Amino acid sequence: MSSADPAPRLSIIMPMLNEADSIETALVPLQSLRAQHLSAQVEVIVVDGGSGDDSVRIAKPLADRVLSSPPGRARQMNLGAQHASAPALLFLHADSLLPEGAVEQITHALIHHAWGRFDIALSGRSRWLPVVSWMMNQRSRLTGIATGDQGMFVSTASFKAVEGFPEQPLMEDIALAERLKQVSRPACLTAKVISSGRRWDQFGAWKTIRLMWRLRYRYWRGVSATQLAKEYRDAR
Repeated sequence: MSSADPAPRLSIIMPMLNEADSIETALVPLQSLRAQHLSAQVEVIVVDGGSGDDSVRIAKPLADRVLSSPPGRARQMNLGAQHASAPALLFLHADSLLPEGAVEQITHALIHHAWGRFDIALSGRSRWLPVVSWMMNQRSRLTGIATGDQGMFVSTASFKAVEGFPEQPLMEDIALAERLKQVSRPACLTAKVISSGRRWDQFGAWKTIRLMWRLRYRYWRGVSATQLAKEYRDAR
């Protein structure tokens, strides 16, 4: 982005680690948003956590910045936010695609809310993924908690006010949502982020659901994110 360009309305921050197979698919749809300099200018910041594949090479021509970070999604996203120049931030996973009109919807939502998220539609082989998606969306509406694969967005001022993501190895998205709930209820947008259901396809839908609910319950009971991250790795 040159100094002659107008300031962006939205900074999209995408953490990445060994995503050579999917990063191009994630970034190509964002190119039209980057090109809309007068109406909906977006900057795209990719934060690599030490990929050992071709992720960085693929991402560089498709992003405004590709930053290097120690691994850890929370650490990577906080670093991206530090380098962002827009008044609004969107944290988008490297296996997720935004709905049509996402920038305008975020801009409008942040007029009345400090933060928000989209609904999610998981894509993949399992016939249970629509059910899983519905459950995730309903849970989010009832609790006011969002997860990272729902495309969490927040005003930059509010993100700084709550001191960003806690740098923990798991549940960083839930922890941020809890912090932001002290500022406002989330904007729950019905437009859907399309996110990969590869985790459910690989390990089985109901097995993955049971694992994630068990981990969230234990997190709510006060078990450390470090311990839960170890249990998550062992289960996978």
